[in-house]
Amino acid sequence: MIEKASVRLGAPASRARDALDVALVIPLQGPAGIFGPSCECCARLAAEEVNAASGVLGREVRLVLVDGGARPEQVAAEVDALISGGVVDAVAGWHISAVREVVAPRIDGRVPYVYTALYEGGERSPGVFLTGETPNRQLRPALRWFASELDIRRWTIVGDDYVWPRSSARAAHRYLRELGGEVCDEMYVPLGTQDFGPVLARVAASDCEAVLMLLIGQDAVLFNRAFTAAGLDRDLIRFSSLIEENVLLATGPENTRGLMTSAGYFEDLPTASGLDFAAAYFRRFGPGAPVLNSLGESCYEGVRMLTELLRRAGGTDLRRIQATAEGLEYESPRGTVQIRDRHLEQRVFLAAADGLQWDVLQQLP
Repeated sequence: MIEKASVRLGAPASRARDALDVALVIPLQGPAGIFGPSCECCARLAAEEVNAASGVLGREVRLVLVDGGARPEQVAAEVDALISGGVVDAVAGWHISAVREVVAPRIDGRVPYVYTALYEGGERSPGVFLTGETPNRQLRPALRWFASELDIRRWTIVGDDYVWPRSSARAAHRYLRELGGEVCDEMYVPLGTQDFGPVLARVAASDCEAVLMLLIGQDAVLFNRAFTAAGLDRDLIRFSSLIEENVLLATGPENTRGLMTSAGYFEDLPTASGLDFAAAYFRRFGPGAPVLNSLGESCYEGVRMLTELLRRAGGTDLRRIQATAEGLEYESPRGTVQIRDRHLEQRVFLAAADGLQWDVLQQLP
């Protein structure tokens, strides 16, 4: 069951305790809005599977939808109101780090908060658990692979102007120094940028061998289209740690030459757990379902992690959850995963775009 937050805000604090209400914070607008439908469907699938197996500790999981694509302060205020009003017992979902940085302090450890996006690392707020990839497991080994396999060490960085791209770029500087590489140029654009002409002129003049794209959703789509139109795809590799099938579809197959990524989940990775997840997803939502991808799957992962944490703790008491979380292991579409230091330990894979699909090349060390 999934409801809009506006519907639930008026719910009485004495609501039935046979339900576990979870604020699902996902983007429904803005550059990241392209990911919203996949995120919602994957989270819904997880909740339905949990409920079909008697729920969590006998309680039905219900999702309360919050638009994580709104202004960070607006999202935080809505989440705060839901918690303060006794409407939700937990928070989960995919949203950009600029939203998480405002939401986490407003939650202030009152309820568990499962953040599912890949992110820059370093989150230490009380009660926050993280399913996403971090630069040391996603970006660092990818840059090593480019250096060893393709002899690529000169990079230009293009990112949206907020915390995740800037923090990831700082990490890239460190990793490239280890490899004897360099950042030739570094540029940041406002979220929602439409014209990448000036940026691409600097890329062309930078003498780089590859571009590290730290752009979100529709911004990445427009950059990719303009990149090909400028003819830069003939000579330069593009790598992004946040790009998936929605962006590939919107970019178009003619604009994906030399485009690569890394992630913990790909629909095109033929593992038993991944194939079972994809079969369940399309059986539930049909062939016209939102495209399956790593960011959507992360929301399935978030609901699963939350329910596994509650089961191990025996309830929703956050102190008990934090005390029992370390080492928790379970099976997911990403294979066998384990919680270490409130983060999900998982395999990460490198992939290259092949038209509108990902060719998974190998697991990164």
